[in-house]
Amino acid sequence: MKIIMLGAPGAGKGTQAKKIADKYQIPHISTGDIFRANIKEGTELGKKAKTFMDAGKLVPDELTIDLLMDRISRPDCANGYVLDGFPRTIPQAESLEAALEKRGEKIDYAINVEVPDENIIHRMSGRRACLNCGATYHVVHIPTKVEGICDRCGSELVLRDDDKPETVKKRLDVYHEQTQPLIEFYSQRGVLVNVDGTRDMEVVFADIVEILGA
Repeated sequence: MKIIMLGAPGAGKGTQAKKIADKYQIPHISTGDIFRANIKEGTELGKKAKTFMDAGKLVPDELTIDLLMDRISRPDCANGYVLDGFPRTIPQAESLEAALEKRGEKIDYAINVEVPDENIIHRMSGRRACLNCGATYHVVHIPTKVEGICDRCGSELVLRDDDKPETVKKRLDVYHEQTQPLIEFYSQRGVLVNVDGTRDMEVVFADIVEILGA
């Protein structure tokens, strides 16, 4: 079962990807994790990726695909995997499709977690983080006992720059421009499924399980 997760930043696709991976006993794969693992292991591909990252540049698509193909060739991916955060663009999707075709494989499902922009901005701007111990909260969904104070260590909570409405809006604009076209791409391939991500995460997950089969 080879799955790609689609959806805007803050839609909750990462959470659903982890739940899918746990239920179906398949790896949850993000390119960031692959980069870090290869750099830590000192592989040739990792060394190449590190030169770009150290220079503050994006790792080229061709190298990212090589790293990804290396990862999915490992025994733990024999029954499939969940790709989270890749592909992000049509050229990446086309490169991935071509690389999989060479292996006689293809993506089985592209799961699009649909959440309107205004919901995402509201959801993310409500997040609060403790810079001291790393705990995270939400003013509505996971409130602290004392407003603005971490339950765990008593430090003051902050709204991270990444979660500020203006930053979230910029990230959504980039998503709509670069990544949303993937929805049409995978729809044409007949593998796209949409789920309503505005509801409780367990309800969303139940929908996904129904689509994938128990």
